[in-house]
Amino acid sequence: MAAANPAYDPAHELAAPAPSQLPRRSVAGSLRRRTVGDSGGGAPPAYTCCQDLDVDRPYQPGQTLTVQWTVESPDEPGSTSPQVELTARLTGPYGTVDDLKAASAAPGLVTFTATPVRPTGTPGERPASTIAIGPAAKPGFYDLVTSVIGDGNTTASGSSIIQVAPKP
Repeated sequence: MAAANPAYDPAHELAAPAPSQLPRRSVAGSLRRRTVGDSGGGAPPAYTCCQDLDVDRPYQPGQTLTVQWTVESPDEPGSTSPQVELTARLTGPYGTVDDLKAASAAPGLVTFTATPVRPTGTPGERPASTIAIGPAAKPGFYDLVTSVIGDGNTTASGSSIIQVAPKP
């Protein structure tokens, strides 16, 4: 297997932590959407990312990463529908978790991006972002950055580490 992919270093696979041990980083606070554009009469829903099942497992090249957004509805119905955009992107590979945390630009990084999601705020809505991991994606650690962009381009973002493992 290693001979078929000369860029693959088996030492990284042996040293990789279990997916549940991969750290999550918070950037610019939590992903809780700020109340934006509410003119009274109740707050619109808040959106957070991600469910543990989305990030606490390894992926392989050619698979799809689905980010299930969590909707926190207010006790009272909002007077306006949310004016937010939910985005997700996956950038890597980094050879180690420490390289990723250092956020150093490394040659050969690629980014896979989900189509932005614009939720309607309808009760029971379950927005999801899907990222197709390219079939030629190299094994390593990838930075999953998720953002909630509100009116006036206010943004709350967060980050998780995703491991892409070689195909068996």
